[in-house]
Amino acid sequence: MSEDLKTLDDLKSAVTPVAEEAPVREPVRDEFGRAYATGKRKDAVARVWIKPGSGRVLIRDHKGEYIDYTKYFARPVLQMILRQPFQVAGVVDQFDVMATVKGGGLSGQAGAVKHGISRALQRFDPALRGSLKAAGFLTRDSRVVERKKYGKAKARRSFQFSKR
Repeated sequence: MSEDLKTLDDLKSAVTPVAEEAPVREPVRDEFGRAYATGKRKDAVARVWIKPGSGRVLIRDHKGEYIDYTKYFARPVLQMILRQPFQVAGVVDQFDVMATVKGGGLSGQAGAVKHGISRALQRFDPALRGSLKAAGFLTRDSRVVERKKYGKAKARRSFQFSKR
């Protein structure tokens, strides 16, 4: 060392702090002004496109037809799950959503669409990322059904034991 460091203050003055700035996120949109994202939950995968609009949410069913989300997800709980990202971000009825869903059941599909909407919102407007991340909507819920093992009735359940 060329300098004599005798006190802690000398050490602090010798070390220059390097402040790393967070990268500025840019909006990611296609030529039609839409943001795209993929959402996943259990075995369901949702491809979601959002664009500024009146708040219409259309889901493409297995026949290839787009239907309103209130008809596709008939249960009020599933409809509430789809509305959550907009409520948390404070952009209710400001975006139109088009989603295609494959795999899983209705509950998993609703979770996948919610995940996709959240990711698409933060790609459309990076300022919304903080509120969506704080609510936990950008994290993929990785819980899936455990596979069945050989020699077992189910994943963990054994066959009934008989002593004789």
